[in-house]
Amino acid sequence: MSETSGHLPVLLDEVLSVLAPAPGDVILDCTLGRGGHAQAMAHAADACTMVGMDLDQENLDWSRQHLQDAGVTVHTIHENFVRGPESMQNLGLQANIVLADLGFASNQVDDPSRGLSFLHDGPLDMRLDRQGPVTAASLIASLPERDLAELIRRHGEEPLANRIARKVALERARRPIETTSRLADIVREAYGVRARTSRQHPATRTFQALRIAVNDELAALDTLLDRLTRAMHQGDHAWLAPAARVGIISFHSLEDRPVKRCFADLIARGLAEDLTRGAVQAGEIEVSRNTRSRSARLRAIRATS
Repeated sequence: MSETSGHLPVLLDEVLSVLAPAPGDVILDCTLGRGGHAQAMAHAADACTMVGMDLDQENLDWSRQHLQDAGVTVHTIHENFVRGPESMQNLGLQANIVLADLGFASNQVDDPSRGLSFLHDGPLDMRLDRQGPVTAASLIASLPERDLAELIRRHGEEPLANRIARKVALERARRPIETTSRLADIVREAYGVRARTSRQHPATRTFQALRIAVNDELAALDTLLDRLTRAMHQGDHAWLAPAARVGIISFHSLEDRPVKRCFADLIARGLAEDLTRGAVQAGEIEVSRNTRSRSARLRAIRATS
């Protein structure tokens, strides 16, 4: 997929092995992106039906066209995946497989206009849905220093959150902070001498925190887990088929912890079976080919009814 899509789907072999797409399956890809996982699952399962959701309209359109060109029956929905159950019911479908890859596509990271990376100078945007009302720049400009520190601490697990927020408050009083490079420089300055010994770029956690807040990522994940739990607990097959397989790929502890807790609870209550025996991680070969897979964790379960 790399040459045509600009993105390498992580843990692809593991997703196919664990979720085991079968002929005729209905597959809900909550984060279609550039369609890497979707296309591979469709190729593994003849006559499957793919329902793809994404906040990024451009990626959604791109993937729909390529899946259709490959002969896949596909429905695409420009919505947050919290609307997955309603979307499936509106289509009159039950999902045999639900997959949510909580990362973002490489083409998004590498596009300076997105503002997702401090490696490329661009506007401080970070919206996955370009029509979204909140940007990282607007948060940086409007949040009181104390609230900004709490956001960076909570969503970025950044130990120097107070120092960074103080520096941001001082700098924005001088002139607006509107670009990724300026924010990255401000965070580096806030780190001071610690920047030289940091194992990762000093701005990594701050950028993560802002991206999560802009796209309301953790609240969306919590809602998805709640909807899955309700469906399995109530034996409600309005949108989730009996014995459905559910896989979630996370990239940091703030995502992985709620997934781990939710799946462990469902397994303990006899509502699901563990398909991965904990979390599956990328092997050395994949990490050497795609460094972004290093932090990926796949957890998967199968509903018992």
